[in-house]
Amino acid sequence: MQKTPIVLVLDNVRSLNNIGSVFRTADAFLIEKIYLCGITATPPHKDIHKTALGATKSVDWEYRKDTFELIEELKSQYCCLAIEQTENATMLQEFQPESKVQYALVLGNEVKGVGQKVVNSCHGCIEIPQFGTKHSLNIAVSAGIITWDFWAKFHLKSGTKKP
Repeated sequence: MQKTPIVLVLDNVRSLNNIGSVFRTADAFLIEKIYLCGITATPPHKDIHKTALGATKSVDWEYRKDTFELIEELKSQYCCLAIEQTENATMLQEFQPESKVQYALVLGNEVKGVGQKVVNSCHGCIEIPQFGTKHSLNIAVSAGIITWDFWAKFHLKSGTKKP
């Protein structure tokens, strides 16, 4: 199967359940690879496996100690985008990924988000629109939304499928 031209970068994600959930999402949408950075735990771990349900075996992954250094490396081959609420972020519904471009999508810590140095190093930021009072999404939920949106924009043509 042809992989979706996306890698996910987890920047200091602390919840093992969230990490496992991101693996399942990555498997569902044929994501090329996950980079686990900083304090982000790595497989094998029972709490990651509990939510990953085997996806740690079907999705390539690599541990990197420093997210900033990784982004600096990836920038030559990938368009690096932090998924973060920033002043100059592009709203997700307004972003149209280009089919010939590979993307590295950076998701941050559950409390602190994507580190500022990493945000500054990325080519840009994408914000998931929210309409409630909390303006905060779980990282695994954010990964699912952003991955689905990119996958759909790459593979589905609006109005071509009827229920």
